[in-house]
Amino acid sequence: MSKKNKPEAAETEQQTAEEAAPAEQTAGEQSAEPQPPQDEWKSKYDELNDRYLRMAAEYDNFRKRSQREREQTYGEAVGHAVKALLPTYDNLARALGAETADTEYKKGVELTMTQLTESLKGLGVTVIEAAPGTAFDPNLHDAVMHVEDENLEANVIAEVFQQGFRFGDKVIRHAMVKVAN
Repeated sequence: MSKKNKPEAAETEQQTAEEAAPAEQTAGEQSAEPQPPQDEWKSKYDELNDRYLRMAAEYDNFRKRSQREREQTYGEAVGHAVKALLPTYDNLARALGAETADTEYKKGVELTMTQLTESLKGLGVTVIEAAPGTAFDPNLHDAVMHVEDENLEANVIAEVFQQGFRFGDKVIRHAMVKVAN
């Protein structure tokens, strides 16, 4: 029996080799028809260049969006911090307006007010213009009283009760004013 198995095994190996030969020929025939190397490299280059350009644009958009978010967050933080300091500013302004015989006390309050004002300027916070006689702007001023005054024109600020502040274009606190009609 073992003699019979050997010739059958040899025949099976020969058949397998013959079947593999046509497969190699078809693979060889397929490789004979590929694109020219230049076209293949150009298509790969175009694909990689397109991916690179898309990734660069995506990164640029991310960078710009992050910058806008940082600026917005900074503005909100400054606004929040200044709102916390404004009652101190108002109290110092009232102290400056109060009559006192103690010149050293008045000088100390003036220096403190100057230092606070300079600190606010350093942060980029500006006082909203609201002097008596200037035009009323509802975007910057909050009218809490109206007065009939023949000496003043219509929609002109007659008196300022509380200063307003802004950071860039953002109003932190509107100026509280009395308006003439």
